[in-house]
Amino acid sequence: MKLFISADIEGTTGIAHWDETEPSQRGYDYFSKQMTREVSAVCDTALKCGATKITVKDAHDTARNIDPAGLPECVEIIRGWARNPLIMMAGIDESFDGVIFTGYHSAGGTAANPMAHTMHSAYEYIKINDALASEFLINTYTAAYFGVPVLMITGDKGVCEEAKTLIPGITTVAVCEGYGNAMRTIHPDLAIRRIQEGVKEALSGNFDDCLIELPRRVRMEIRYREHFYAYRGSFYPDAMKIDSKTIAFESDDYMDVLTFFMFVSR
Repeated sequence: MKLFISADIEGTTGIAHWDETEPSQRGYDYFSKQMTREVSAVCDTALKCGATKITVKDAHDTARNIDPAGLPECVEIIRGWARNPLIMMAGIDESFDGVIFTGYHSAGGTAANPMAHTMHSAYEYIKINDALASEFLINTYTAAYFGVPVLMITGDKGVCEEAKTLIPGITTVAVCEGYGNAMRTIHPDLAIRRIQEGVKEALSGNFDDCLIELPRRVRMEIRYREHFYAYRGSFYPDAMKIDSKTIAFESDDYMDVLTFFMFVSR
């Protein structure tokens, strides 16, 4: 069994403020360690459940947050940004049996997390087929493009509820919940135990129940906070300028949409 893990930090247990997500800022060291602990808990348990290969994509900020020494020796990690259209899913392909997301968070334009955003704070929102898109949705579609099911997600309550709506068979572990500009959170050690239990549940289920079909046509709409980014992005071939801050692109091939997003990203 070959697994791919995409790890973020804004849905890590206890995190509550942007400062805690940024290297060199107050609180970051603690939460990067907790991020490492949560990813390691997934890896350790998956290996005990029969996983033979695990690839971890560090997918936050610099993509150099997880301490590689905190992971099992047999796990490989992708650090830094490959600068290809897969972004947070760089390294995935058809050979994987399943995907697990850790530390994920709610979409930009929602109120389920004080740090709710999609990909970058430079965007007011991203929509896919007219619905607010989270990183979970964008990356689940990427997994589906390669025919790989998303088996489990950990993070805030909002993104876990979204995940259940899209993939009824997915295992979710909510470790925190947005509360205005604050977060309600469980104890970090309890989170580790629940994540371990979640992995056991996810890997004992029917993986086919967690594989979704991509929409036949995908339209991505991006609204920037600054108008000049939309102006720049409007020069991408076949991009549509909706208004001074908003552009869109659509295609029957999801990889075309991801490529568009890579080139117009902030």
